[in-house]
Amino acid sequence: MLDLKWIRENPQALDAALARRGAAPAAEAVLDLDKRHRGVTTELQALQGWRNDVSKQIGQVKGKGGDAQPLMDEVAAIKTNMTELEEEEKRLGEQVRGLLLTIPNILHASVPEGRDETANVEVRKWGTPRAFNFAPKEHGDIGAALGLMDFDQAAVMSGARFVVLKGALARLERALAQFMLDTHTGENGYTEVNPPLLVRDTALLGTGQLPKFGDDLFQTTAGHYLIPTSEVSLTNLAAERILDGAQLPLRMTAFTPCFRSEAGAAGKDTKGMIRNHQFEKVELVSITTPEESEAELERMTKCAEGILQKLELPHRVLALCAGDVGFGSNRTYDLEVWLPGQNTFREISSCSNTGEFQARRMNARFRPAGETKGTRFVHTLNGSGLAVGRTLVAVLENYQEQDGTVRIPAVLKPYMGGIEVLTPAAKIL
Repeated sequence: MLDLKWIRENPQALDAALARRGAAPAAEAVLDLDKRHRGVTTELQALQGWRNDVSKQIGQVKGKGGDAQPLMDEVAAIKTNMTELEEEEKRLGEQVRGLLLTIPNILHASVPEGRDETANVEVRKWGTPRAFNFAPKEHGDIGAALGLMDFDQAAVMSGARFVVLKGALARLERALAQFMLDTHTGENGYTEVNPPLLVRDTALLGTGQLPKFGDDLFQTTAGHYLIPTSEVSLTNLAAERILDGAQLPLRMTAFTPCFRSEAGAAGKDTKGMIRNHQFEKVELVSITTPEESEAELERMTKCAEGILQKLELPHRVLALCAGDVGFGSNRTYDLEVWLPGQNTFREISSCSNTGEFQARRMNARFRPAGETKGTRFVHTLNGSGLAVGRTLVAVLENYQEQDGTVRIPAVLKPYMGGIEVLTPAAKIL
């Protein structure tokens, strides 16, 4: 959420920032609603002062033995008027906040200009795609031929965009997650967290999924939501808190299932594991100071890249352009892994700095080290370290052999219980 005071002082800057994203101007609507809200507040304050003055007069009249009833009737009328205005003030205040919750973050000055993903800028590339002496297959065909990936039976029980993994392939996905967690906790300084998968709407408001992306969420009959990413749970560990600046940055990681309705993805990636309703992800979240957040974004991106490099998967890093940066982010790097079966790079991680955007929504602050008074909003960052299912896809496609087997990457062998190659399995229900 943006600072209302900043909008009052910089309405043209707000609309210019929204124009970079290709979004409609919002300053006039915000300022008009804010003016009405502040007008009611001013009127309430005036009535409060008037009521206090009349109340004093009542005491004075009574003290002299006079008739204070007219003054008491006046106070009663003022109180009735104030009650109506208090309700109006609350209603307008909620409308102001509601409008602010729909406005995206201000982009960092370094974000490239552009309307869509075609204007994203390649920052660097790592690795050389393998030269196959046969036509590489896509992951769905590889997994089905192995007898270890079942989309048909998943559809029977759950519908489209679900998959069942079996045997050694299920173990390989678990191995990927364990490898990622071990690397991020043992080498990259992140603390592992096992967070709730069900959250209240306030948590999703805090991280920006609500109200804008409500259609992409699964809600229970009890009012909870299934998390679309553990970014929600991890970032909300700082909600409504004042952190000790000396303890920042806080770096957390979690391996969780994630749930998305993919409401805006009709017709996209309907086959395979690229865009499922349920998937697993290792998430990275950092909570830091404004002065350190840009450096933290670079660090987080390198940590995510490191996983791909250890797996020896060719990839590239893109700086997203203004029209492609997400709602809550001020700057984002996408990591794209090479998929030979599709003969293209596909997103496997996004690392974003949200600045104080999420912190304002969830009232997450810190007290600078050495100070006893005053607080500032923290900066929050998040990134995939990595999307486990998509990493599995990349391993299957990059490590496949002509006979249909799949080699296990060297760094995963310690997690595979002696399995070094995926081979066709005996029939598993």
